[in-house]
Amino acid sequence: MVPELPPLPALTRAEGELIDAYLAIVDLLGRINPARATDTYSGLRAAQALVGRATELRDALTLMHTRGESEMHTTTLRRALEVLDGERRTRLVTPPQEPPR
Repeated sequence: MVPELPPLPALTRAEGELIDAYLAIVDLLGRINPARATDTYSGLRAAQALVGRATELRDALTLMHTRGESEMHTTTLRRALEVLDGERRTRLVTPPQEPPR
């Protein structure tokens, strides 16, 4: 049986879009990571998709700013990232650690 995940914290719509777009970009960067990639075509496709996801991220931040949401509520956003497996996903962007010798 799969353990139940904790609920997402309450987010504004723009904060939710920010988290979604950020994690989508992280996932794409993980696919492009030359230390982890297995073929050029999937890296190329991921790189092409980055443009659209970056636009979504910009739009979410713009919406937050125009609504007067001038501060990032880092505690809440960090919890959302934790629930959505952000730590593992961001680890794919960095080079893998070499096994101990």
